[in-house]
Amino acid sequence: MYLKRLSIVNFKNIESQSFDFQQKINCFVGNNGVGKTNILDAIYYLSFTKSYFNSVATQNIRHRESFFMIEGAYDIKDRNEVIICSLKKGQKKVLKRNGKNYEKFSEHIGQIPLVIISPADRDLVIEGSDTRRKFMDTVISQQNKQYLKDVMAYNKVVSQRNALLKYFAANRTFDALNLEVYNAQMIELGNKIFDVRKQFLKEFIPIFNEKYKLISSDFESVNLIYKSQLISKSMRDLLDSSVEKDKILQYSTTGIHKDDLSFEIGEYPIKKFGSQGQQKSYLIALKLAQFEFIKKQSGLTPILLLDDIFDKLDENRVSQIVSLVNNDEFGQIFITDTHSDRTETIVKETGTEYQIFKL
Repeated sequence: MYLKRLSIVNFKNIESQSFDFQQKINCFVGNNGVGKTNILDAIYYLSFTKSYFNSVATQNIRHRESFFMIEGAYDIKDRNEVIICSLKKGQKKVLKRNGKNYEKFSEHIGQIPLVIISPADRDLVIEGSDTRRKFMDTVISQQNKQYLKDVMAYNKVVSQRNALLKYFAANRTFDALNLEVYNAQMIELGNKIFDVRKQFLKEFIPIFNEKYKLISSDFESVNLIYKSQLISKSMRDLLDSSVEKDKILQYSTTGIHKDDLSFEIGEYPIKKFGSQGQQKSYLIALKLAQFEFIKKQSGLTPILLLDDIFDKLDENRVSQIVSLVNNDEFGQIFITDTHSDRTETIVKETGTEYQIFKL
């Protein structure tokens, strides 16, 4: 699978650009602010129907314009596939595959598997647990449609339960039977989601550990640990024991929506004890593990986007990453960099076909 052509109109700072791509390595080089990352984000959009960097869809429309349009022509299992995503102000986003509209965007997720590695991934280290849960959910849901439906349904139930708790507080009332309607749904959906997450991490963590060893030349030991309230208590016990607290705080304080991943280096939080290079290596290993997991699950080789990943990495770690992508496991790769010479030196080492777009 690979992206043959890309056309972008009025997306972020891009007025109108088109590209024809190589099957292996494609590089965008130029100064900061010329739109390199926006091109990668347009490619990401065609896989996930949203931006990796800005969740407010209308803010991705170029200033003083009324719409954006992204079109990609793919070769998928020797079939030509055309994906078009467009948005006009005041209207709903439109997603088409070979001229046919999708009714539910969730049906498209996983059709064009893709992994992005970006400086924005640092949010996984420094932000709250919801960012790390979103990472888990993104990896799993690319190939597990039922899981995606269950997570969406669970989050909706939590919102409804929270609204009910606020209603109780505002009206100084309480109805246990009414609350139990939502509790029952949270228990059923929460248990299903917990089981899938446990199984996913059982498979994913060994892959992650292997990737980090390769990137760091096995200099450091790291851990990726699943944190969930359901490991020690059932959903029923959690909800029953937290009801008074929930009434006071007016939101659901327990459940799988509180799950987290603990990132550790040498048994300490990498957020506090890892250098910038170690944190970046950790995140790259995480994403390369995501790549391998999705490839195994889907039977398709995901597209790989590398956004400015060579910055803040020492020469040894860069060479390790290049050696990792320099094999048949990887398919089409897109790279951005501010240093044209550095990029060319790096991609030449792969000994494979490449092209460089100077922006």
